[in-house]
Amino acid sequence: MADKNIESVKADNQITGFQLFAMTTSMVMTVYGFAAFAKQGALALFFLFLAGILWFVPVTRAAGEMASIDGWSKGGIFTWGRHLIGERLGWSAMFYQWIHITVGMCTMMYFIIGCLSITTNLPVINTNPVFKFILMMVILWGLIFAQQRGTKVTGKISQWCFSIGVIVPVFLLLFLFITYLVKGNSVLIKINMHTILPQKWNGETLQGLTPFILAFAGAEASAPHVKDLKKPSVYPKVMMALAVCAILSDIIGSFAIAATIPNAKIQLSTGIVYAYGILVQQFGISAGAVSVIEKIIGFLLALGIVGEISGWVVGPNAGMFEAAKEGFLPKRFAKANRYGIETNVMILQGIIVSIMAALITFGAGGNGNANVPFRTAMSLTVVLYTLMYMLMFISYLVLTFKHEDLHRTFYAAKSKAVRVIMGVLGLVLSALAFVVAFFPPADYAAPQKRTFVTLILIGFVIVLVIPFILYTFHKKWLADVKNSKEVNND
Repeated sequence: MADKNIESVKADNQITGFQLFAMTTSMVMTVYGFAAFAKQGALALFFLFLAGILWFVPVTRAAGEMASIDGWSKGGIFTWGRHLIGERLGWSAMFYQWIHITVGMCTMMYFIIGCLSITTNLPVINTNPVFKFILMMVILWGLIFAQQRGTKVTGKISQWCFSIGVIVPVFLLLFLFITYLVKGNSVLIKINMHTILPQKWNGETLQGLTPFILAFAGAEASAPHVKDLKKPSVYPKVMMALAVCAILSDIIGSFAIAATIPNAKIQLSTGIVYAYGILVQQFGISAGAVSVIEKIIGFLLALGIVGEISGWVVGPNAGMFEAAKEGFLPKRFAKANRYGIETNVMILQGIIVSIMAALITFGAGGNGNANVPFRTAMSLTVVLYTLMYMLMFISYLVLTFKHEDLHRTFYAAKSKAVRVIMGVLGLVLSALAFVVAFFPPADYAAPQKRTFVTLILIGFVIVLVIPFILYTFHKKWLADVKNSKEVNND
């Protein structure tokens, strides 16, 4: 009877390759990055190859293999790391994965506010730091409050927001851009081997890799589902299809902007909205109608990213909640409310996001230039996230060299040599993305460059040491959790 129940549970949890594809799509389709890609012009193709193929494939395959090991399907990077490189580093890797989104949310909220500034015809909310910060707090704490009665309803809202605010606009952009090209309209960029490859291999040029790495980051979160697949062998095909779709959407989005808006005039938080306006003009629509379309598109895109933030508010906190129940945070964070929501962890995340938002929004300055805080937030996000990825690939290399005996249902590659190459390639590209994220964009003035580097360094150093400081209290907090009757173990 017990065996039948186990088989029944397994059957209920099984998913198809298409379902896994749908679940992971929102993690790597980031419309808020299109304008940042467009700033690179034709060079975007080179960075898409680096991030979308040479980096993304090792990430998904290495994560898939580690998640398929017996008993390692839950906990993600925390479980993999603690078994392969030790509890301290495993905890640190999970902390970096969790903390990166505190900055990543700032990038998303900047995009939302940029879109809403067009919808409401109030550009001041996108250029004035005070107004921008107030709106960020409304968005952030509004979403946190909305999650407190359970995730079922908000999960559906997130799905609908993503479908209406991301999928629909992307397909509309595809139609408009293809029509624009077929009609023989002029484009502002030239694509050839000379423009695709970097002319200078310095930090300021390679800094352009930053938004592309961020665009493909996060797919490792779907790796634990490899054991739920009816056919685990389809996992690499699903991830490759995801990479192809993400690359195509990124090419369409970035080139639609780069082809229609002069590079110097591309605003990172609003560029994609104005690209729609230029593309619909080809149909002879009046200026008033174009303005209305831009307002509608701005609202839809803002809605889509609200849905994405909603998912990030819930997702990473579940892992941190489990860590709190194992004594990696004070016992108050191991408590859930009556709806099973980890309220205290969410509040902690909200406080950190608020601090980061204030630091970047007011510290980055920009003198009314919305690009400065947006780029700063994006670069700091990559610095923090690649810390986790470097630890993940080190874990994978340890697995490959030292633990061939561990049973797994999926291998990144049949050949051990190929698996080693994947691990090394992922580690090297993660390290490259980490380093170049510290370089300020070439078009910054000297004071802006100093501010940019200072903020990135401060954020990096603080976040780097936090998990190690917290770990010194691990034994005490673990004892507190075990002795407390208030801990929610459901």
